[in-house]
Amino acid sequence: MEVATALRMNVVAERRIFRQCCSLEKEGPMDVANVLRMNEGTGKMSYAQNSWLQKHGIEVIKPITEEAVMNMLSTHFPERLGIADLGCSSGPNTFSALTIIIEAVCTKYEQVSLPMPEFLLYLNDLPGNDFNSIFRSLPSFYEMMKETGVPESCFVAAVASSFYCRSFPSNSLHFVHSSYSLHWLSQVPPALYDEYGKSLNKGNVYITEDSPASVTYAFLQQFRNDFSRFLKFRSQEVVRDGCMVLMFYGRRTKQAVDEESGVLWTTLSQAIKNLVSKGFIEDEKLDSFDLPYYEPSAEEVEEELKREGSFTILHFEQKPIAPWEANKNAKNLALITRAAVEPLMKYHFGEEVMDMIFEEYTELMQLDFDEGKKKLIHFVLVLKRSN
Repeated sequence: MEVATALRMNVVAERRIFRQCCSLEKEGPMDVANVLRMNEGTGKMSYAQNSWLQKHGIEVIKPITEEAVMNMLSTHFPERLGIADLGCSSGPNTFSALTIIIEAVCTKYEQVSLPMPEFLLYLNDLPGNDFNSIFRSLPSFYEMMKETGVPESCFVAAVASSFYCRSFPSNSLHFVHSSYSLHWLSQVPPALYDEYGKSLNKGNVYITEDSPASVTYAFLQQFRNDFSRFLKFRSQEVVRDGCMVLMFYGRRTKQAVDEESGVLWTTLSQAIKNLVSKGFIEDEKLDSFDLPYYEPSAEEVEEELKREGSFTILHFEQKPIAPWEANKNAKNLALITRAAVEPLMKYHFGEEVMDMIFEEYTELMQLDFDEGKKKLIHFVLVLKRSN
C-alpha cells in the first residue's frame, strides 16, 4: 500500500512539473460560463448515468408541475406554446421534465375539446453542455411524443447561453421549468479574495462555520445579483400570466450554516484537505478554489422576488429529500457529486487527482450516511408573470 501511494505521489509531482513547464497551469479567475457543465457522455462518470437524485426530485414535484400547467391554462388556450427548460443538462431527466409538462397540457386541451397546440421546446444550458447527446436522443423522444398524441407538432431547439442573460425573444415563453440549476452562480464571488488575491475562505470550497462573515456576505451578494438578473430577463421573455416552476437547493434557516446546508461541500473540502495533508495537492490550490454555488434561505429568495416585482408566488415549498429515499448509497451520491463538479475541479486541480479526491469523498460520505445526516433541502417555487 505504501509503495502504491509513493508511486502515485511521484506521478502527480511529475505531471505537475510538466504542466508548469508547458505553461498549462490555470491562472486568474475561473470562467464559469465556459467551465461549468455536468460530465458529458453516457459513461460510468457521466451525468446521464448519475442523475438519479435529480430524477427523484422531478418525480416528487410532478403533481406541483402538473397543477401549475393546469392553472396557466385555466382561461387561455394558445395555439402555440413556448416551453423552456433552463439548465437542461443532458440525459434522461431533460425529457422527463418536458414529458410531464406536455402530457399535462394535452390533458387540459382534451378536457376542453380543443385541438392540440404546437409545442416549441427550448433546451437551455451553458455552451459546454453535452447538447450532442440530447440531439442523438431526439428520435426516441419524438417516438414517445407520438404516443402522447402530438406526432407532428413538437419542435425542439437548443439555446446555448447562461440563463443569467437574455436568452429568448420577448413574450415567447408560456411555461418555464428549471430544476437543480439556480443554486449555481454566474461566477465565483470576487469578494472572496482580498486586494492581494488571497483567499478569505482558506481551506474551504464553500461556506462553513469557520468562514468569516465577509465570505457569507460575498456569496449572498452574488446570489442576489444573479437571481435578480434571472427574474428581470425572464420577465421580458415570459408572457403575461405565464408560469415558472423552479426547483433548487436552499436552506431551512436564516443562519448561513446549519446541519443541512452545504453538506455535500463540507465533505468535499475535507476530502481535498486529506489529500493536501498527504502531499497530493498543494495548500494554495485548495485555498484558491471556491464553488460558484449558493443555497439561499426562503427569506432571501422572497426578498429578491418582491424587489424585482414581476412575478407572483403561487406556491413556495421546502422539501427535505434524503438521498436514501431513492434506495441509493454513499458511493452513488459521490458519483452524483462527481458528475456535477468534476469539470470545475479538473480545470483547477488537474485530472490526475480526480480519482483520489472522490475516493476520499466516498469514504467520508459513507460516515455521514451511516449517521443518517444527509438531507438536501429543495426549494420548489411556482411563479406567475404578473405585470
